[in-house]
Amino acid sequence: MSRLLGGTLERVCKAVLLLCLLHFLVAVILYFDVYAQHLAFFSRFSARGPARALHPAASSSTNFSRPNATVPSSGLPEAPSARPGPTAPILPPCPDSPPGLVGRLLIEFTSPMPLERVQRENPGVLLGGRYTPPDCAPAQTVAVIIPFRHREHHLRYWLHYLHPILRRQRLRYGVYVINQHGEDTFNRAKLLNVGFLEALKEDATYDCFIFSDVDLVPMDDRNLYRCGDQPRHFAIAMDKFGFRLPYAGYFGGVSGLSKAQFLRINGFPNEYWGWGGEDDDIFNRFTKIQNTKLTMKRDGIGSVRYQVLEVSRQPLFTNITVDIGRPPSWPPRG
Repeated sequence: MSRLLGGTLERVCKAVLLLCLLHFLVAVILYFDVYAQHLAFFSRFSARGPARALHPAASSSTNFSRPNATVPSSGLPEAPSARPGPTAPILPPCPDSPPGLVGRLLIEFTSPMPLERVQRENPGVLLGGRYTPPDCAPAQTVAVIIPFRHREHHLRYWLHYLHPILRRQRLRYGVYVINQHGEDTFNRAKLLNVGFLEALKEDATYDCFIFSDVDLVPMDDRNLYRCGDQPRHFAIAMDKFGFRLPYAGYFGGVSGLSKAQFLRINGFPNEYWGWGGEDDDIFNRFTKIQNTKLTMKRDGIGSVRYQVLEVSRQPLFTNITVDIGRPPSWPPRG
């Protein structure tokens, strides 16, 4: 009797063990089936991601479950994630009154001035005459435009004095020498128009333009080469004129205009061949004298014609040699 009871109990235990094992297997199968469906759901969600990414409002309202989740993949190959590294520091704005200015300068043009010396004196100036302050963020990006032909001696002195001045003024700037090709009559204003256009081709962020003759150097570095709410005339007192203007309305030598101001007056006149005359026309464009208003719409930056022959990026400036054509041949009077 005890043997029969023991055998029955053994069979019952085995049956219960088999049932437990079967229950475990069924639970495992069901678990993996539900997990596979879960993965398929998120796979379809990711496949719909690129279409939603085209609509910023829909993307921004998506609630991702993970706090560091990213926008669903666009389907393009993803670059390998870089390890966290040092980020570029956010620089403070450059001060309105730079602290490194020295004031009055001793200017002389007798010492030998090879370009190699000027280059050694300005190690922070990049190829093409570009410079950006390393310790602050300037409010403007300045293009300095120099009309030029056969003035290498003056150019060396200009670079020697102006690069240190502009750096002390904490300017982000580039220097462009616009060299007129050939021996025809010089056209300063047309070269300035060319310089404006060519500088913007190289860097569309230029928003301030300083137009300077190559033989004019400021005698005080507190004469800041920046643009203001109105066009600026920097050469208000020159030594060759006894430190006074030659006449009222003189706007020659060195002037500064913002990009918007320059476009508003349609740039400079192209039809003044030879020295003189263009300065008065430029001043009249600012004051909108009636005769000039009639010509500035048809003669200026919108009508300038020229051909770039060479662009050469030197260590201290960018040289752009251009063919601006020839002056018109007027019929003889009589």
